[in-house]
Amino acid sequence: MKYKHFPPPQGMYSPANEHDACGVGFICNLKGDKSHGIIEKALEILVNLTHRGACGCDATTGDGAGILMQLPHRFLQNVCGGIGIQLPDVGEYGMGFVFLPQDDQQRQYCVEQFEQIVRTEGQEFLGWRDIAPDSSVIGDVARLAEPRLRQIFIGRSTGLADDAAFERKLYVIRRVMENAIANSELPDKQAFYIPSLSCRTVAYKGLLLADQVERYYTDLRDPDMATALALVHQRYSTNTFPTWDLAQPFRFLCHNGEINTLRGNVNWMQARQNLFESDKFGSDIKKLLPILTPGASDSAILDNAIELLYHTGRSLPHSVLMTIPEAWQNHNTMSDSRKAFLEYHSCIMEPWDGPASIPFTDGRCLGAVLDRNGLRPSRYTVTKDGLVIMASETGVLEIDPANIDYLGRLEPGRIFLIDTDQGRIVDDDEIKDDMAARKPYRKWLKKNLISLGDLPASANATATDFSTVRKRQQLFGYTLEDLRILMKPMAQGGKEALGSMGADSPIAALSDRPQLLYGYFKQLFAQVTNPPLDAIREELVTSNITNIGTERDLFQETEEHCRMLKLEHPVLVNEELERIREMDVNGIRSVTLPMIYKVADGGTGLEAAMDELCIAASKSISEGVAILIISDRSATAEYAPIPALLATAGLHHHLIRDGLRTRCGILVESGEPREVHHFCLLFGYGACAVNPYLAFETLDQMILEDLLPDTDIEKAIANYIKSIEKGVIKVMSKMGISTLHSYRGAQIFDSVGLSSEVIDKHFTWTNQCVEGIGIDGIAREVKMRYDRAYPATEVDTKLDLDVGGLYQWRRDGEFHLLNPMTIAKLQEATRTENFQTYEEYARLINDQSEQLGTLRGLFKFKTLPEPIPLDEVEPWTEIVKRFKTGAMSYGSISKEAHETLAIAMNR
Repeated sequence: MKYKHFPPPQGMYSPANEHDACGVGFICNLKGDKSHGIIEKALEILVNLTHRGACGCDATTGDGAGILMQLPHRFLQNVCGGIGIQLPDVGEYGMGFVFLPQDDQQRQYCVEQFEQIVRTEGQEFLGWRDIAPDSSVIGDVARLAEPRLRQIFIGRSTGLADDAAFERKLYVIRRVMENAIANSELPDKQAFYIPSLSCRTVAYKGLLLADQVERYYTDLRDPDMATALALVHQRYSTNTFPTWDLAQPFRFLCHNGEINTLRGNVNWMQARQNLFESDKFGSDIKKLLPILTPGASDSAILDNAIELLYHTGRSLPHSVLMTIPEAWQNHNTMSDSRKAFLEYHSCIMEPWDGPASIPFTDGRCLGAVLDRNGLRPSRYTVTKDGLVIMASETGVLEIDPANIDYLGRLEPGRIFLIDTDQGRIVDDDEIKDDMAARKPYRKWLKKNLISLGDLPASANATATDFSTVRKRQQLFGYTLEDLRILMKPMAQGGKEALGSMGADSPIAALSDRPQLLYGYFKQLFAQVTNPPLDAIREELVTSNITNIGTERDLFQETEEHCRMLKLEHPVLVNEELERIREMDVNGIRSVTLPMIYKVADGGTGLEAAMDELCIAASKSISEGVAILIISDRSATAEYAPIPALLATAGLHHHLIRDGLRTRCGILVESGEPREVHHFCLLFGYGACAVNPYLAFETLDQMILEDLLPDTDIEKAIANYIKSIEKGVIKVMSKMGISTLHSYRGAQIFDSVGLSSEVIDKHFTWTNQCVEGIGIDGIAREVKMRYDRAYPATEVDTKLDLDVGGLYQWRRDGEFHLLNPMTIAKLQEATRTENFQTYEEYARLINDQSEQLGTLRGLFKFKTLPEPIPLDEVEPWTEIVKRFKTGAMSYGSISKEAHETLAIAMNR
């Protein structure tokens, strides 16, 4: 294997896009009785999930498989006694499973570092045990990347009060060691990995097929190896590179599904790190950073987050529920106390959203949770002799039907939990009611969480200035098409305009017309194993609610944690924005920061203005401001608006880097956004709410000009907001995301045509498909719009908005590959069956494509110095036999095209 971890970014590939889908399962003895039989049955479950895994071209190398179980004390005492390691009692020592580099010198460096860190952290180093796996059973590809395997034993110091404190110290030791190796100069440092380090659990896993786990790890066949519970996982890498360290289970969980909001979750966790304070960790808290492993998979990062929450002192179910809460906003039959619990925690952490079935354990309790939509199957069986089995499907273990007590399935948003200390299954309602009763969450919310409707009305809402509407429309790039095709149906019917599939206009980077920055981003959508939502039928689980204000330390739970402003919807009318601008309640106050720059200074001035905006924001936060309103209302003939998306994303990432992002909310007051895609990008890059004031004024003007007959301004604005918010939920649903809270800052977009410098500074961690314009290019496009709004010579005309032509071909509008000339040639060629006319059509298409139509039109065929003889080239008659058309759905192309393809494929 060339790579032991993900390959580096190259071409269109980015390791940030790695995802997988898998088979998961667990088994446990309800009373907590340990036996080797549990391991045998767990491995049988794993083998029976083989069809949910995969392998590559090397059929003996799997995508990854493993088992997580309780520390097998009796087995470890026996094997360690034989090599001179005297283990203390259960709970008095921890064991780490370690992957090490194959190189002797690098491996020795890792070993010495580990021992030194253990001693520095005040714990006792007991010794190492070499693992001798049977490498003959694994594939050649897995063997090339195979690490050396060792187990480290660490004794608990007398200064640690209990095993929970010891678990926290082992967590610190692991993070210090991981950071030491990550920051080292070891050539093969990616081969170092710690699957588990605990006084309760151990993970045996690797780049294996399901049936190889037991044969590879000979430990698992020893009769003294015993546990009361076990998690198993079989990985299926749908579009990933399998590696040893990404095999599951991880330290607390295994995961079948995808975390679609991962990028935002990572951003928010990074921003929270500066707030961390803990009596339990003390000065050790800084040693844990970064909490989330850079470059890890979504499952590994979720495991990192739950591990942190668990070590704050919360129970494991509590920690899981904070990351994957059930749908509560529209749940009318849920108890008030449980709603209060979930609403309170929404002020602390956003959901980790996406389809997911997640079994979890801390070595004492064992359970599983399903995402709020129930998009991953999980079924369980409870037997009369005290076994509980759960897996991605039924039938993973052969059980006598007479021995089955009852069967069930994991339900959306619900937790299935076995407490081996109590020897019983704990009901979801009992778990959540118990958590909800621990603190006065409803009382705290009533006192501290303010709704927008609670704020006094404002008399300072700005009215429409009809004398300047047209000029400002030009400044923000409005077109006649925006008004007539996009905004009119929104204002009249409360929903987006319908359009046909297909786009034959250039992408923003290839257009010769000024483009809004939004055009340089493309929305992502759920695919492969990742289902979208039906936002209409599954309305119960979707929500536009968002909270604005200062977040507090993740390690604590106090009434101040919910001291925020709650918005029921994220698109604000002018009066609502003024309420927020004027508020000073519970210490929550706002400041308005201008997002404008001196247009004559070009890209230099734009970059300087961005820096000034960021500095002013940081200063305001340090002065206690909780809401930043960034506004372009003050744009003039000298100062142009900074593109709202650039200002929002740039400020968002600046505050993340400065550790200030969770101390404020960002509201955008801009004349630029008017269509759903614009709002999605603003929310996706960190905006809490948007006031599209010029869109509202445009509707007012359209009523004045009789473009919206039988519609008053209140109804038009209400319909427009309704259509935008429905559209945002639709876009979220395409990615399998349910709540705006988790979509905010999630960056579910690809960049097409922006430079690396712009992406790295202002849109950090956004996937970049192709290079493109930098800050100078962005300023150049702003200047083109500015020149239309403020021409050197004023021309008094009513029809001065650009025609647009993005959706429909217009003579002076955007270029279209299929225009009247090309369509006429194609029609003539098919009608007359004249091949010469078809060649004229093809030449027009090819020439236009090369000019500015498509990216593929820019490709050039490489020519060889000497041509290849034709007898060495496979004939076209053979090549076409490998063509496939089955993926072309009916509706994507016409009936005639389908029939023509069918004839061609069957000749």
